[in-house]
Amino acid sequence: MTERSIDSKISAFVERLARLDAGGLARLKRNAGRSLAESRDALGLFYSVLPSGVPQRQEDTYFLLATLYPLADGGGQGDLGEALRRARTVQNGKGLDRRVKILLDADEKQMAFRLRQAIHFLQSSRVRVNWARLLEDLLRWTHPDRFVQRKWARSYFAE
Repeated sequence: MTERSIDSKISAFVERLARLDAGGLARLKRNAGRSLAESRDALGLFYSVLPSGVPQRQEDTYFLLATLYPLADGGGQGDLGEALRRARTVQNGKGLDRRVKILLDADEKQMAFRLRQAIHFLQSSRVRVNWARLLEDLLRWTHPDRFVQRKWARSYFAE
């Protein structure tokens, strides 16, 4: 299956995150799990990497991804469900299955905490994250059809 193209704003954002120095990444990492309104010492940095034309209603989602970015390596393929499936082993399978089910049911308020757990787990399992695809999915998380959640579930649970 081929990857469809990512929106140019999303690609530009991830590329700008990749060019940040260690200090900038550390500031974002310290804000992991916080909303944009709760952020400390990161507003200027965040807005310096945010591409122009991003709607204000999407800024919190972009900020969430920016704060998760320093937690794991990028360059992965597929969606987050696929990445979690690659990290699944016989030893962690039962617990990971439960965590993925909880993540799939997470609302916007729970998302930062649940995603932070998942990203930490992927890094500890040495599975790379497709940051652009993750941001694109997060921007569509609240769609009434829940097609992102269904896609992640299919990627993780389907044989």
